[in-house]
Amino acid sequence: MHGRRSWSARLFGPPPSPEPSILPDAKRAPDGAGVPARRAALRLLDAVLRKGLPLESALDAAARDLDKAEDRGLVHAIAAETLRRLPDLDALIDSATKKRLPDDAKARFALRIALVQALALGTPPHAAIATALPLIDGGPRKLVHGVFGTLMRQGAALPDPPTLPDLVAVRWAHAWGEEVAAAAARLIAAPPPLDLSFPADRPPALEGASLLPGHLRLAAGTGVAGLAGYGEGEWWVQDIAASLPARLLGAGAGRSALDLCAAPGGKTMQLAAAGFAVTAVDASESRLARLADNLARTHLSAQVVTADVMAWAPPEPVDAILLDAPCSATGIYRRHPDVLHRVRPRAIAELSAGQAAMLARAADWLKPGGSLVYSVCSLEREEGERVAEAFLAARSDYAPEPISADEIGGIAQPVDGHLRLLPGTLEAEGGADGFFIARFRRISGG
Repeated sequence: MHGRRSWSARLFGPPPSPEPSILPDAKRAPDGAGVPARRAALRLLDAVLRKGLPLESALDAAARDLDKAEDRGLVHAIAAETLRRLPDLDALIDSATKKRLPDDAKARFALRIALVQALALGTPPHAAIATALPLIDGGPRKLVHGVFGTLMRQGAALPDPPTLPDLVAVRWAHAWGEEVAAAAARLIAAPPPLDLSFPADRPPALEGASLLPGHLRLAAGTGVAGLAGYGEGEWWVQDIAASLPARLLGAGAGRSALDLCAAPGGKTMQLAAAGFAVTAVDASESRLARLADNLARTHLSAQVVTADVMAWAPPEPVDAILLDAPCSATGIYRRHPDVLHRVRPRAIAELSAGQAAMLARAADWLKPGGSLVYSVCSLEREEGERVAEAFLAARSDYAPEPISADEIGGIAQPVDGHLRLLPGTLEAEGGADGFFIARFRRISGG
């Protein structure tokens, strides 16, 4: 409706000017029922979109005033769904305003929160707007009420599939083709299913679809803590794509292995369950605490080392190395939609440089004849193919160790000996995270 004045603009005047912060005044009146969760969702979206913080790590601070798990769950649901559908929500808002609201305006954030509830989360419109209006004061409140009412009367709806952010859509279409970008849009429409890993010879007593040995897929939204076998440590949560790097090191048979950047421990548990003598290394004490808890719960063992891989070295060479390197994490956008809005080309370039340095350092720790698996949960060529190519060009003591489709149960087709899982992989079965995986063999002592 940019060609003519909307009903709300005629009634309430032009939108407000940009404000330095969307966070509310501490002197506000007490919130009514349901408002604290929406206020926390606003803080969470602010942390992601304005400050560039990851959704999961910002949740605790944003929901600091909420005691109930269901309220915190609602905060996460509102924010995550908003991030999945942000371009489409903003397009609706822009269609009902004469002058575009600034991206950081309180009114835009409040409208996103109200609209995503009414149009995607099944909240009755009157409840969606009633709990969003207290997030703002003065004239912007009238504007929000008017725009929301206009869109509801027009029968506004969100498109299916959602629209990817422009920068992401262009980047992925250029890298992988329009079909992959379209598949990514389809797969972001809903949270992914729940994948479980477990020792292949000890399947849990749960109903689900098994796509590989040691794998079980349950429906999206399945609660973890209440599932049979969780407390007994029979399984752990791990997307099927994330389970592939460790699988490619084969059976341990007592061989030594390094799991670098190991936390929170899914790959460490896989290697331990496969019979490796594992040393798990990570720089984060808090994430390693989770790894230790997971090992204790699953009755698996590994040596845990708190260290920066770039400043640490093992006492002696090992038989196998798994480097699941820090990356942009754009491949896990289905469960972490914030990456679509936070990750920029500069960050991708910096992360790929860090991966190259880490890979070069770790390569010196492998025995001749041993295997090194390098992986990233990224959909960027700079973080996968380019790093692997540069590594092989620089290391005459290493050769590619091609991956075969049979090793991964035929769920994807390796290309040039590497494995690249793109949006569309296993789509009919619920999809898989985006990953790049390469395996190298050390052919001499360097």
